Amino acid sequence: MAKDSKSPKAKAAPRLSTRTDLSANAVPEIADALNGCLADAFALYLKTKNFHWHVSGPHFRDYHLLFDEQAAEIFATTDELAERVRKLGASTLHSIGEIATRQSIKDNEKDFVTPADMLTELMGDNRTVIKAMREAHEIADRHEDVATASILENFIDQAEKRNWFLFEASRS
Repeated sequence: MAKDSKSPKAKAAPRLSTRTDLSANAVPEIADALNGCLADAFALYLKTKNFHWHVSGPHFRDYHLLFDEQAAEIFATTDELAERVRKLGASTLHSIGEIATRQSIKDNEKDFVTPADMLTELMGDNRTVIKAMREAHEIADRHEDVATASILENFIDQAEKRNWFLFEASRS
């Protein structure tokens, strides 16, 4: 009798792996750093959307649009980060639960947050993301992984621009 492929005793499919010329110790170290960046990207995306949905006050339209634009930019980074991990032959995040265990961005579940506090909190979170991406860049550099370093350079620039816009908006 043939074993059912969904049976717990069925053989697991072979692991997905991608050949890379990076050293065996480089891959898990780079992947770990990128997965941390990925978890933070998802957390920052959701917080930015949360603030987009809940902002109020005299600058509603400006902040509403700013948060939506920034959320879209943040979300766009997630696929590139995850695919870079896979190109290295490593595994990436699988679930919301895994994101929650990896993220360094703190959630905000308050019923009301002033627009000024939203801007301040997002500035701090973007600085956290920038710091983590710089650390991941250092790891990539140490292992001569120029592709990962290049991706991170672009994302650092984007995060710095987001932070600049948030700062300038907070001065009103």
